[in-house]
Amino acid sequence: MPAKLSVLSLELGPFDERTVLLVDPVTRETLVVDPGFEAEKILATIEREALHPVAIALTHAHLDHAAGVSTLKRAFPAAPLLVHSDDLPLLDGLAEQARVFGLPEPETAGHDGLLEDGQKLGFGELEIEVRHCPGHSPGHVVLLWHDADHPVAVVGDVLFAHGVGRTDLWGGSWEDLEHSIRSVLYTLPDHTRVIPGHGPETTIGEEKVSNPFVTFE
Repeated sequence: MPAKLSVLSLELGPFDERTVLLVDPVTRETLVVDPGFEAEKILATIEREALHPVAIALTHAHLDHAAGVSTLKRAFPAAPLLVHSDDLPLLDGLAEQARVFGLPEPETAGHDGLLEDGQKLGFGELEIEVRHCPGHSPGHVVLLWHDADHPVAVVGDVLFAHGVGRTDLWGGSWEDLEHSIRSVLYTLPDHTRVIPGHGPETTIGEEKVSNPFVTFE
C-alpha cells in the first residue's frame, strides 16, 4: 500500500501565517514547516497529536514564518533547522525585521543545514521534494509531495488563492517570482493541493485558469 501523508495546519499570529505539520501517520514522524508566531500553540498541537518532529524547514525566513524557530529548537534540539542559503541573511536579521514591523524581537536561532533545489527530505516512510522558488525572497523554497492521487504543494508565500506573494520586501523580485510560478508550480498536476502561507487553500488547476497575476500560457 502506498505511503500516505497527513497535513495539519495552524493559522497563527498577527499575520495569520500558516504553520504546516507534514506527518507520517504511521510513525508520527513530522516535518515542521514555518513555525512563526504563537509557537506555544504549535507545541500544544504536537503534544496533543503525539507527533515526533524530525526536522524544521523554512519555506523562507521572513519574520512571520520563522519567529518561533528558537522555541521549537529548544523543545526538539535534535530536529535540525533547515533553510535555503540565500535566506540566511533574513534568518540572521529576524530582530531587524521585527523592529521594522514594530513587533517584539524573537530569539535568534542558528541553522543546522541548508535546503537545496531537488533535495529530498525523508521522515518516516515519506519523502518530500524541495524546489527553489525565489521571488518573494531570494531563498524561498516550496515543498512537494508527489502522489499520483493526492499531490500536495506547500508553497509558502509564492502563490495564493487568486494571488501571489509580494515582491517589495528584502530581496524580492517580480521577474523571479513569475518565473518560479511558471516553471515550477504551473508544471505540477492540476489536482495538486496548494497550501499557501496565508489565506485559503487552492489547487494548481484553479490558479492556472483564474489567477489574475500570473496567467497560464
